[in-house]
Amino acid sequence: MGIINRGATGEASVRPVLRLVLGVVALFAILAGVAITLPDHVHVARTIVINAPEGAVFSHLNDPRKVAVWLPWRQRDPDMRFDYSGAAGGEGAHLEWFSDVPSVGAGSIDITESEAPRKVEYDVDFGGLEGTSYLLVSPSGSGSKVTWGFGYDTGTNLFKRWKGLMLDRLVGTDYQLGLSKLKSVVEKERAPEESMTPGAATQAAPVEVAPAQATPAEAAPAAQDVQKQ
Repeated sequence: MGIINRGATGEASVRPVLRLVLGVVALFAILAGVAITLPDHVHVARTIVINAPEGAVFSHLNDPRKVAVWLPWRQRDPDMRFDYSGAAGGEGAHLEWFSDVPSVGAGSIDITESEAPRKVEYDVDFGGLEGTSYLLVSPSGSGSKVTWGFGYDTGTNLFKRWKGLMLDRLVGTDYQLGLSKLKSVVEKERAPEESMTPGAATQAAPVEVAPAQATPAEAAPAAQDVQKQ
């Protein structure tokens, strides 16, 4: 009978597992090494121009109830629920939302600084993604340029640093969608006012005036004149 070398068989079966473990460790080491070189702070910003003065735009950035109208996540879930607390607007105002749609979830905005009509800063929580956000308003021709930005601190957390690479695409897309909705809301609100400004309304058509009828004295020659003829 042949002799079975159990030691060799067991060693052969361990080698693939060992190679797999070493491969995972090597991959983790590579990812960690790359993550260390990634920035510890990520900034995302999007801009749009709105055909309205700064003051008209600012009121939609400083009031949580107006902010809730143009939030991009509301377009994914029109039935999302809102809760307001703190100040009615400006510093100290708090907005919180809840949604049954997984891609929306729950989140909140706290206004931490308000400088009319140019700047509003927020502490934000987008479904566990916490950071600072701001909205800047500046003149742009006859309208206003609005910039919506988001800052995310990754610190030394290697996972957060990798997550930061995706923020420009994920958050940036939502911010652009929200700014487009803001533009639509503000310009629609301004439309009735602009229609009443001089030059905006169509000029009235000229009214034709009928020639004045001749007076009796002009209609027929005087009796004395007839006799002289």
